[in-house]
Amino acid sequence: MKNNFIKNGISIFLSRQTNILSAAAVIMINVAASRILGLVRDRLLAGYFGSSPALGVYFAAFRLPDMIFQLLIMGSLATAFIPVITSLLSGGREKTAWRVASSVLNIGLLVFLVLAGLIFIFNQQLCRLIAPGFNQEEIKLMCSLTRVMLIAQFFFILSNFLTGVLQSFRQFLIPALAPVLYNLGIILGIVFFSSALGVYGPTIGVVLGTFLHFAIQLPLVRRLGLKYSLSFDFSNPHVREIGRLMLPRTIGLAIAQIDYTVDIILASLISTSSLVYFNFAQHLQLLPVGLFGATIAQAALPTLSEKEVREDMKVFKRTFLVCFQQILFLVLPCSVLLIILRIPIVRLVFGAARFDWEATVLTGRVLAFFSLSLFAQAAVHLLARTFYALHDSRTPVVMGAISILINVAASFYFVLYLHLPVWGLGLSASIGSVINALLLLIFLSRQVGGFSRQELLWPGLKIFAASFLTAFALYLPMKLLDQLIFDTTRVPGLLLLTGLTSLFGFCVYLFLTWIFRLKTLNSFVKLLEKLERIQKILRGQSLEAVEVIDESAEYHS
Repeated sequence: MKNNFIKNGISIFLSRQTNILSAAAVIMINVAASRILGLVRDRLLAGYFGSSPALGVYFAAFRLPDMIFQLLIMGSLATAFIPVITSLLSGGREKTAWRVASSVLNIGLLVFLVLAGLIFIFNQQLCRLIAPGFNQEEIKLMCSLTRVMLIAQFFFILSNFLTGVLQSFRQFLIPALAPVLYNLGIILGIVFFSSALGVYGPTIGVVLGTFLHFAIQLPLVRRLGLKYSLSFDFSNPHVREIGRLMLPRTIGLAIAQIDYTVDIILASLISTSSLVYFNFAQHLQLLPVGLFGATIAQAALPTLSEKEVREDMKVFKRTFLVCFQQILFLVLPCSVLLIILRIPIVRLVFGAARFDWEATVLTGRVLAFFSLSLFAQAAVHLLARTFYALHDSRTPVVMGAISILINVAASFYFVLYLHLPVWGLGLSASIGSVINALLLLIFLSRQVGGFSRQELLWPGLKIFAASFLTAFALYLPMKLLDQLIFDTTRVPGLLLLTGLTSLFGFCVYLFLTWIFRLKTLNSFVKLLEKLERIQKILRGQSLEAVEVIDESAEYHS
């Protein structure tokens, strides 16, 4: 019995996820764990550093190393690497797939070393350009932290390459666990090194976290038969195909880096502490975006790629619509909660002694304006990957560039002309995100021959209506509980206020979606039923004996 338990427990980690919702569920569980650890990480940062300038410098120091990572990895992984490697593997060409994968990794590492060298040489000039509001001491600290974080990006590049390989094999569990270890590494750095080394503590934690991110994935990749070779096969047609597909996406990401850099420039001009408020609010709002938008899109990409290869456009469109509606169903109520409960949530997550009331209010306002566009931010993940599955990486780049230019223009107008506080950056980001999602949806509809208006618009309108009514239902009980019943100056009162109000809102939302007869609700009911599968595994039954819901039924639910 014990051996069966261990054997079947290991088999859970090694098993493939064969439909989108089950794959997304696996990723969601681990993303939830990672995000919760991320909030613990931020709470520790707030506890050790408050909203001090040093913490603002720490966040600014991520910019240059993260820029390299975004351009080298995010430009190729989802856009080109996974679709091409998936096509090779599904065609039984594993040897070719490994050679192509090795060449892509080697070329990426070579480019990284060149860019990292340039940053080392011109570090001070680049830091001054990115954070013009920093004084000399803050620039000096930013330069030191940036150099340490470049080491972390080396492991991140290796690790995300392994993620791409595993997801091409429909292995989602281990890659989804990797970010959990990344945040754990930062937490260890904060706890064990911050008292002695100050802000260098979490920076060392970043290096440790990226190494753990890489180490957890390596054994499974080796088990799958990865055959690494020191090859730079530029002439290989599949390597060239990846390069061709990733080029527009890389250009788009380069434009996006302008947007992120502008946010840091403007926030540094407002105050160094504004970078803390902006980043903390961004981390909170990314919880539902990462949990629901990115995970469903990530799980859908291999399936969308296969449907396109088989030229089954009817099923392709059905798959997209189901995923799109699931994202709206999950993300919109989160927007409502973050807007209505922004102050209690910020106080719960960051309410350390060094994080004062002004910091709480400003972070809450930035969070509220970010939250206006959560549905668009989440939907963009799926929309972009749907274009990638169609081997079109140009359209997302063009639409993204347009929205980014609007965002940047709005940011300059709000901060430099209207002199708005840092929440103006959250408002401009939301405007850009909504425009991006709308443009992508319009052009995708044209490219696939149009969607049924009833299937595309009607469920979405129902979800928007249910969320809007939920917002009204939440506001009054939140105010009554806050002013008349709970002492929200203390953590127990805050927990009860936030928990009870959220539970009430959740119940209202589910009731409204049931009243509106949303078919999307059925998919999640079926997913809950599948939890019985895990219980059977843990009781010692074999994986083969457990029933798996047919994927085709999911498309029509």
